[in-house]
Amino acid sequence: MKKTLDIKSVCECNRCLGCRTLHPQASIINLEHPDLEQDAVKFEFYAVLLIEECPGSCCGRKYYDYSYATMVFLKPGEIFRMSEAGALPDKGWLLAFHPDLLYRTSLNNHIGNYTFFSYGKDEALHLSQRETATITCCLENIEEELHHSIDTHTATILSRHIELMLDYCTRFYERQFITRENRNKTILEELDSLLDDYIRSGRLRDALLPSPAYCAAGLGLSVPYFNDLLRFETGRTFDEHFQLKRLEAAKRMLLKPGNTPTSVARQLGYTSVQHFSLLFKKITGVAPGEYRCSVN
Repeated sequence: MKKTLDIKSVCECNRCLGCRTLHPQASIINLEHPDLEQDAVKFEFYAVLLIEECPGSCCGRKYYDYSYATMVFLKPGEIFRMSEAGALPDKGWLLAFHPDLLYRTSLNNHIGNYTFFSYGKDEALHLSQRETATITCCLENIEEELHHSIDTHTATILSRHIELMLDYCTRFYERQFITRENRNKTILEELDSLLDDYIRSGRLRDALLPSPAYCAAGLGLSVPYFNDLLRFETGRTFDEHFQLKRLEAAKRMLLKPGNTPTSVARQLGYTSVQHFSLLFKKITGVAPGEYRCSVN
């Protein structure tokens, strides 16, 4: 049975993939038909794959996505498997860089802001020809610096080139959210249906609030991708979105005979009727009792 290849360092990665080591903490590797016996690979450092040949619905690509090239972002310790045919793509490039390279650089302070390093493989970035040319240019600049003799400026310059590339990827992911607009609207409709079912289930009465992980799993998405999609499409965090859904449910419940603000607050899992009334008035402009009377 084939196993996962655990690559501990950039130097080891170069050896496994037949590339010369120019810097012990960063490398760009040509993935022309990689010869690996294992069916999956685990990188103990950051890895960015630029896949030049990604057939069919590779890495979650759909008819509304570009198909010139695909990018996958892996954080340290993540296991990757391209397909049943091999652990890595047959054609493309791998940018590998160790977290230690970023020590005392600006990128080290906000590498966590690039949430796509925690996306699933099927949430990859699909590039147009022009976008691919931009990323290729960034990789060429990194490679040029790798061929320079290592000095006190090397880590700073390499990290800035990597940071620029990641900034472009952020831009391109936002473009991808736009080209997936219709699909994203469907996902938001599924989310609202999921939350409506959760509210009707009565679980809120026991103060069991839905989490982003619960909703992401129900939608078949990773939590970071789900959070980013929701914020891009609505401008809200999950907590803010659920707060509005819960208040919509409160409005409907207040109009039913026999429901008081106290009973509604209890059914919807608010900590107290005072807390419920404060939030309700803050968003609607009127207190729950006043809303009930005015509409009736």
